[in-house]
Amino acid sequence: MTRIDATFARLSAEGKKAFVAYIMAGDPDMATSLDVMRGLPAAGVDVIELGLPFTDPMADGPTIQLAGQRALEAGMTLEKTLEMVRAFREGDSDTPIVLMGYYNPIYARGVDRFLAEAQDAGIDGLIVVDLPPEEDAELCLPAQAAGLNFIRLATPTTDDKRLPKVLQNTSGFVYYVSITGITGAAAAQAADVAPEVARIKAQTDLPVIVGFGIRSPESAESIASVADGCVVGSAIVAELGAGKPPADVLAFVKSLADGAHSA
Repeated sequence: MTRIDATFARLSAEGKKAFVAYIMAGDPDMATSLDVMRGLPAAGVDVIELGLPFTDPMADGPTIQLAGQRALEAGMTLEKTLEMVRAFREGDSDTPIVLMGYYNPIYARGVDRFLAEAQDAGIDGLIVVDLPPEEDAELCLPAQAAGLNFIRLATPTTDDKRLPKVLQNTSGFVYYVSITGITGAAAAQAADVAPEVARIKAQTDLPVIVGFGIRSPESAESIASVADGCVVGSAIVAELGAGKPPADVLAFVKSLADGAHSA
């Protein structure tokens, strides 16, 4: 059982919804990013989704694209992202970390080397948005053999014919993308999300966590109420992009977490 599995089992037993927070590794610099990351669990974050900076983040909107650019300009790399996870693990051995990114940096490093290093650093799961199920042999299956969850995205355009393929090697949780398009582009609506979550849950026992388009404590509560939890990324990253200090960013994160947990 991974930290992700254990966390969702605990939340389910407690009758609680999950709050997942996304930050970009190294934004605006490694020290600030690590300060924020270290404060996330105390702010109520159940799972940390850590972005791996990449030059062509095709699923991400302007807010997260700019965060990736800031991180890269500050010298962030895959190696330093793993260092950041190791530093976090020195003080926290419980909070699950999901690395979210694109396949190119992993491919360049070599899958076997990357997985060994990721597991050693303390990463629990992967979201790699540009590897479809047809390419599971590339990374998904080796990751699961190495003890890492491989988390897949389902979207409003994932129809009933496609859904079983998406779910077949998914583990940890299913990430439901509440809108069509990129991160931060539109607001998620619980009335639209609820039937889609029910459709996915009819085909899997995995928790379904909803992301994209959640920007406030009220929307976090609304979306978490119709799923097993929610993810907020762009709204948090925007606070960092505005130059706010870690304490202010974490206070905002706590308000979002409180919203999700009150669902």
